[in-house]
Parts: sequence; structure tokens; C-alpha cells
Amino acid sequence: MRAEIITVGTEILLGDILNTNTHYLSNELANMGIDIYYQTTVGDNEERLLNQLNDSLKRSDLIILTGGLGPTQDDITKEVCAKYLNLQMELHKESWDKIVEIYDKMKRIPTENNRKQAYFPVDSTILPNKYGTAPGCIMQKDNKTIIVMPGPPKEMQPMFDNYVKPFLLKDNSYVLKSKVLRIIGVGESKIENDLLDLIDKQTNPTIATYAKDGECTVRITAKSKNIEEVEDLILPVYKEIKNRFKEKVYGEDETTIEDEVAKLLVNNNLKIAVAESCTGGMVSSALINYPGISSVFMEGCVTYSNEAKMMSLGVKEETLNTFGAVSEECAKEMAEGVSKRHNTNIGLSTTGIAGPEGGSEDKPVGLVYMGITINNKTIVKKYVFNGDRQQIRNRACKTLLNDLRLELLNIL
Repeated sequence: MRAEIITVGTEILLGDILNTNTHYLSNELANMGIDIYYQTTVGDNEERLLNQLNDSLKRSDLIILTGGLGPTQDDITKEVCAKYLNLQMELHKESWDKIVEIYDKMKRIPTENNRKQAYFPVDSTILPNKYGTAPGCIMQKDNKTIIVMPGPPKEMQPMFDNYVKPFLLKDNSYVLKSKVLRIIGVGESKIENDLLDLIDKQTNPTIATYAKDGECTVRITAKSKNIEEVEDLILPVYKEIKNRFKEKVYGEDETTIEDEVAKLLVNNNLKIAVAESCTGGMVSSALINYPGISSVFMEGCVTYSNEAKMMSLGVKEETLNTFGAVSEECAKEMAEGVSKRHNTNIGLSTTGIAGPEGGSEDKPVGLVYMGITINNKTIVKKYVFNGDRQQIRNRACKTLLNDLRLELLNIL
């Protein structure tokens, strides 16, 4: 089955709303073995939406639209789809009763234009909305299927999971599944080069590399008639890639580098404290995302000024005067100081120049020193990151967490 996704809304075209629906639906449909060749965004305009439906239905069997199901005049998705398929609209009493019930709970009275949300093309399949007043529907004609769902993700995603996915799966004879390997410390071009022999001869499964800020992913995707066959196709490729990159593969699928590090800390009851300068709390915040980290995370402090480094961490004034705040010596004393302050197994530190100004020939923008103290032994690493201020800080954060992961793997 070939499918297309159309998001409807002028606010998306203008950039007022981030289009997360297409990302979600593309991933879900791909995992079901449904091919996606086109994604389109159309404004709230009847003529342009009609033209897009005409183009899409010439080349695809399934069209999924999100947005434009509200009560106002510019919410036109259902009406335009019905017009294109030459279907009459009729009131769906059960949907209208549900809308009235929602308004009663809010102690409000629905206006007449709310009734518009309960009108659907004749003989369409209604998709209940448990989290809003805009039900969706499925229209079918001449072996073509159009599915319309609301725009808000908190309404669209449950509707897709509960109603649309079962509808699509009952007629789908193939299963498509992906396994994602997450790699840090290696660039995308290097990864692709090291996998070129596998990529050149790929058929099923396929291999794709993707660069993200500070890390890369390798997606292995296979297609077959059942999940067991798909997993058998993925497994040997998965093992080969893991063998080639070894410890640089830090995780799989939806995990993050902070999750993997926090898991090591919690599972081994390793107490940690963090002192940050240029990263401004990003390392601490990343670790605190992990549930249960409170059992080992003692403190995260942002010691941005020289005075704070001396008062809070015990960095020597002589060190700052001689070597500067952005130095190996300062990073070492910061990591040791924050660890000593709470008698933790681990102390981390960051100090650097995130830019865009403040760099010099000896200390350029992007220079970051990062300290790791583990059981009273300290190492400091020097990096020069490329990018803007935020990218430099993000990359420093991920790199430090990965360096800590590697150090822990060596001693655990």
C-alpha cells in the first residue's frame, strides 16, 4: 500500500506551529510496512486542498490528513474531502451528543458552529475523539481511502493508535520493522564509510545513517510477512554493526546517552556531583531526566564566575590567575572540588568558551575542558567543538556524558 500524509493549516505553513504529526505518522506507517513517498502541508484554502487531493489520489492508495476539523469557517478538511469524493454530509447524532456532554461538563453551551464538527460524509466510519470535540472519519471510494484526524497531537495520536492503526493492519499483509543503533564519538561520514560494503549490497534489510547533534544513528529496516522473519533478517546485520563499532554504540532505539549513563550510576549506586561553567546546568539537567536518579545525584551547581569557582568548589586563585578559568588545571580542581564537597564517587566539571565572542588564538571559541573524578582519580579532556553557542554546549554535554560512560565501563 502506498500512502501520503497531508497536514492542513495555514499556521503550519507560517511556522507558528511545529508539524510533529507528520513525524509521528511517518514512523508509525513505516513500522506497519506502508510506503510513504510524499508529505505535504496545505493552507486552509479549498481550491488548493482540492488540487492536492487530486494529485495525491492519482499516485497513492491511502491519504491521511490531520487538521482542519474545528468549528470555524476555515476548518474545511472534512468538507473538501467529501466534495472531492462527491459524498453528502449528514449529522452523526452520537458525535453531537458527545460534544454536548463535553460542554455540559465545562458548564458551557455549544454554539451552532460546534454542530459542524458532528457532520460527516454519508457511510463514512467515525473515529471517536476521547480528548477533544473533533471526531475523525474514514472515507472509502473506488479503492481509495481518505482518513481525516484532528490536528492537536494529544488528540490525533490516541485516535490513530486506537482506531486507525487496527483499521489499516487488518488489510496489511507485510510487517516492516526497524532497529536503531545509537553511536557517539564517530561522524556520519566515517560511519557510512565503515558500513559501505553492507550498504552497497543491501536489499532487505536496508541500512540508513542519520546525523544528530553530537551523535549518529544507524537504522536497520526489514520487511517480511511476519515479525519473526523480520527479526531474523535484522539480527545478523545488527550484530555485525555492533561488532564494528563496539563501545561506540551506546544504546538502541529510543534511549539517550543520559539514560544510559544514569542507568549505570543508579544500578551501581555511584554517587555523583556536577560543577558546570560553559554548559550552564545542561549536564545536570540531562541526568535528572532519568527516573530514580535522586538516589545517586547529590548536586549540580553552575559556577560561572571565578568567584563562584573559588567559593563553592575550592578552585585556587593562583590557578585562575596563572592558567585561567578555561584550562585543564581549573577543570581538574572543579571536578575534585565538587566531588569532595559531597564525598561522592564521581565529580564532573565543564569549563570552556561557547562564543560567539571571547575566543583567542590560544583559546578559540569552542574550546572546552571537561574533568571526571572517579574515586579520587581525575582525568581532564580537551575538546574544540564546532557550531554556534547552543551547539557547542550541547556537544560538550553529550561528549562528557559519553566519556563518563566509557570510564565506568572500564571499571565496572
